[in-house]
Amino acid sequence: MTEVSTIGLDLAKNVFQAHGADAAGAPLFRKKLRRDQVLAFLAAQPPCVVAMEACPGAHHWGREIGRLGHTVKLIAPAYVKPFVKRQKNDAADAEAICEAAQRPTMRFVAVKSEAKQAAAVIFRARDVLVGQRTQLINAIRGHLAEYGLIAPQGPCHVERLIAQIEDPSSDIPQAARACLAVLVGTLRHLQEQTAALDAEIAARAKADDTARRLMSVPGIGPLIATAIEALAPPVETFRSGRDFAAWVGLTPVQRSTGGKERLGRTSRMGERTLRRLLIIAASAVVRWAKRKGVPAGSWLGQMLARKPPMLVIVAVANKNARIAWALLTKGGIYRAPAVTA
Repeated sequence: MTEVSTIGLDLAKNVFQAHGADAAGAPLFRKKLRRDQVLAFLAAQPPCVVAMEACPGAHHWGREIGRLGHTVKLIAPAYVKPFVKRQKNDAADAEAICEAAQRPTMRFVAVKSEAKQAAAVIFRARDVLVGQRTQLINAIRGHLAEYGLIAPQGPCHVERLIAQIEDPSSDIPQAARACLAVLVGTLRHLQEQTAALDAEIAARAKADDTARRLMSVPGIGPLIATAIEALAPPVETFRSGRDFAAWVGLTPVQRSTGGKERLGRTSRMGERTLRRLLIIAASAVVRWAKRKGVPAGSWLGQMLARKPPMLVIVAVANKNARIAWALLTKGGIYRAPAVTA
């Protein structure tokens, strides 16, 4: 019997689908497995490549299957989809994963360790809290606008509205005031929790040598420095800083054809949290430069003179991502280039 070379495993909560193929790609078996049967089945197989989509739970299964002696490869779902033939079902998905894994030019996702995933939890939790905080602020703004009470844009100005809610002499009806006080209490609790997470992130950055080196870059603070370490794959994954910036999603989409180069908006692929943090930090750098001024011959000064502000912000974020990759790869700290007269 021909020995299995690659197994495509379609993950699920309870019922998994396995598709085995030999080195030539010919199918050897298609098998449904319950969750408690997966490891026993794979332990009985000879050492081979086990491929899965990079989805929730994939890194856990990758670690467990790797301990059995198999070579684990994770594939982004977007790269598997072109190999699905006609109907989409578990068997077709497992076959597509198996076929995609055998492509010589396929890109794979590195299996994360438990420590790497644990380091990223704080950023996921912070995203949830910030989203809930924004939702509450918008709710308070919307309700008070019905009574003619408004405040400037930005979370820092919501305290004006809270003062109106807590002021018994304001024109807000008592029935509404009691309900709005619940929103205010929840908002303040979320702010305290977010501040606690920010303090923990700052402490991690202070204790980590790599994070301190990354913070030498203008526009990279404790939050982004620790996020790069926690969320980004190993730097060896990328051949250059441009590849890292493309993974973050800060390079333009290409729709070139017929020898004509057509570049669109940023791709917005890769790690969403890291991209958002880099964009927010870059907007602060650009806003400060426009307010305080920059040397006329500097790169940022030239960009601001001839490009729209949002394009400059994305360019600064892209540049910071490339610089971060260079520091992670070559070591050292950031040294600003000298401005030519």
